[in-house]
Amino acid sequence: MDIKIEHGPGNAAAKIQLHPRETVIAEGGAMIAMSSDLHVETTTHNRGGGGILKGLKRLLAGESFFINHFTSGDHGGNIIFAADLPGDMMEYRLDGDTLIVQAGSFVCSSSEVTMDMSWQGFGKAFLSGERAFWLKIGGHGQVVLSSFGAIYPVEVNGEYIVDTGHIVAFNETLNFSVTKAGGSWMTALLGGEGLVCKFQGQGTVWCQSHNESTFGRALGPLLKPRS
Repeated sequence: MDIKIEHGPGNAAAKIQLHPRETVIAEGGAMIAMSSDLHVETTTHNRGGGGILKGLKRLLAGESFFINHFTSGDHGGNIIFAADLPGDMMEYRLDGDTLIVQAGSFVCSSSEVTMDMSWQGFGKAFLSGERAFWLKIGGHGQVVLSSFGAIYPVEVNGEYIVDTGHIVAFNETLNFSVTKAGGSWMTALLGGEGLVCKFQGQGTVWCQSHNESTFGRALGPLLKPRS
């Protein structure tokens, strides 16, 4: 399949051209528009099976219980996907490597790509304010990820620190630990940075320019209460 990211970084959409009889797997609700002859199948799993267990794992990782399989006919077809939040998208081509992806960033992938749940531990999740489960995406094929705001890569060779709410995905070759942002807890709290992820090793971390939790806290007081 051929992927073109349009209208980024503020309102990105992924326009995908499918070859004849080709399938793309997408997060539920991601489709904007598609060719009329595409066949759609909704299941709880991707290739390799797993059924309901696969769906439950995705729920724990912050994704939808169901995923959609869009298959083109004899003449191919096209389809357009978008994410829930305004921001950017990126295409990544897997060649036997693995990405760890934060909740909500998976948009779609070719059918050869495999998805599973990655356990980061309750300790890291509690300290970082994030989920205990992330998506583990691997195999061979293409994947499209989304971000809240602009998305950009940071190359790590040794150590690098990223705010917990600004992580989109990272190579599985990297290890990380949750730590305070400043030299002391007082500095971390008064400076407004709090806790961060310290990545170690060699690989790439993809970051997003906006933090969903921070945006929610800023927006919340401005919303009118329900009558």
